[in-house]
Amino acid sequence: MKKRIIFGAFIIFAAGTLFCEPFKQNTKVYVSVKSTYLKSSQELFSSKICNMTYGDCLIVLESNEKFSKVCLQQNPSLTGWISNGSITKKKISKKSTASGASQEELALAGKGFSKSAEETFKKGKANLNFDQIDEIEKIYIQDSELAQFIIEGHLAGWQEIENSNQGTSNEN
Repeated sequence: MKKRIIFGAFIIFAAGTLFCEPFKQNTKVYVSVKSTYLKSSQELFSSKICNMTYGDCLIVLESNEKFSKVCLQQNPSLTGWISNGSITKKKISKKSTASGASQEELALAGKGFSKSAEETFKKGKANLNFDQIDEIEKIYIQDSELAQFIIEGHLAGWQEIENSNQGTSNEN
């Protein structure tokens, strides 16, 4: 079961990065997901520089189809790479709203999921229970566990991960 969850999370991550266009240099972008990491390189298992949350403002330094090298607007000396699927040019405000909407609700609204869209979706689906989805969203997978899953399943890139793990273990 755990392997299915890890595989599902990996597929969602991969799909999110497939259809993203590069951003122009010096463009302001905003984190459009609940939480993600600014990383030291474009590699999946590169070191994490800092945690980014919904609405954080970044400046694009360079970009390609999958990733953008950015710096934090508040701290330009802090730079790293972020998936293009996790950022948007649409301005996102982190301030609380008069409606009392949560950060999660604002993130969904930013992706086009409004209260009316939710009501339309629920029509005819009264028997659906989203408690399990809420529980799945709470699961955190360590990078080492994900790497092991990729290696054991012989997924794309598994040999490179295995070779880099062997190089790391030989150094220690």
